[in-house]
Amino acid sequence: MWNRRALLSAGLAVAGLPAWAQTGDKWGAQRGYPESRASFERATEFRVGNYSGGHERTIRHNRIRASAQAAPWREAPMAGFRYRWGLLRKTPEEYMAQWPVTGLLIARDGDILFERYGFARTPDMRLTSWSMAKSVSALLLGICIDRGLIASFDDPAAAYVPELRGTLHGEASLRQLANMTSGAEVVHERDNASIYPGALLGNDPDIARTVSGWNQRREAAGARFNYNELCALALGMVIRRVTGTSLSAFAEQALWRPMGAEGDATWLTDARGAEFNSIGFAARLRDWARLARVVAQRGRGPDGQPIVSGAWIDEISRWGERDAAVRYGWPRPAIGYKALFWHSKADGSRPAMHGHHGQRVVIDLPTRTVLVHTAVDHEGLWATELMEMFDAVTRV
Repeated sequence: MWNRRALLSAGLAVAGLPAWAQTGDKWGAQRGYPESRASFERATEFRVGNYSGGHERTIRHNRIRASAQAAPWREAPMAGFRYRWGLLRKTPEEYMAQWPVTGLLIARDGDILFERYGFARTPDMRLTSWSMAKSVSALLLGICIDRGLIASFDDPAAAYVPELRGTLHGEASLRQLANMTSGAEVVHERDNASIYPGALLGNDPDIARTVSGWNQRREAAGARFNYNELCALALGMVIRRVTGTSLSAFAEQALWRPMGAEGDATWLTDARGAEFNSIGFAARLRDWARLARVVAQRGRGPDGQPIVSGAWIDEISRWGERDAAVRYGWPRPAIGYKALFWHSKADGSRPAMHGHHGQRVVIDLPTRTVLVHTAVDHEGLWATELMEMFDAVTRV
């Protein structure tokens, strides 16, 4: 049976109405997609520019250098590909015309099946991730465990960062932090107004001070999924400590160069150069796809050598007794969470990175198909339609 919302959206498309209301020059096209001077300007006309390099010009950041030789992609466009959406059979180009998408790339193994850019964006632009950065942090955490820098996923954070002893986030295990079950009294929609100025923006942002100072408890650690920025920030403190370097330097050495990145990436930081690893990682679309391919190939790089272990890919896509609060169907119906990855399938075969305003990386493990989607707004039924498209691609 067709989804009622899908039918409604299809009807609007037939009527020629856009899915997002546009008044005048909503996205700033007539002004060349300007960047704002304010760090996180909310006005829509600045989003395109800010999300494709503008944030780097207003916020401190570290650079992650590309590989000396990029892993190649093969062009393998899907001739005549269409997917069903309500009463319609649509193309990816029609999807992009309907929604405010800056980039869409679909690939399998070394083949690019589809790649297009919107709003005058180009392949050499770094497109920001928002919270997809959390999943980058998850891969770095797995590499630390693989290398024996961290003895156990169930160790408390304070075992590696002594200054967190006696704090809420120090007492939480790495698993509980990665699963967003720290037990802290924190509300994502409310408390970012305090967390961002304290840890990223403002005159003297300090991640360590912000994390160690947030100690009001709502419930026992591990009891409930509660999505927030502090859990990932605490994990970032652990990764920096056990590697003895910044997340950016470690990512460059252990992930970005081994996977054959073609362009530099950037990561926003506090005043001390510590990455605000809840958000702020920016990269080219093709490099986001390379990162997804590492997961799709069960941790292996383009040369077949392991970058992160298959055991860690298993960990992020399975639920055990200690993951009860985040197993599929518990954060909300038809959704699961595990180790900073989202899941849309109960068997863990569809891990995904999610970010604010429509940023997505989706990975289908059985077919090794990956999708990268960057955008400037999250209103409407785009996510449902995008998954209909991706499901159809996995059957090609």
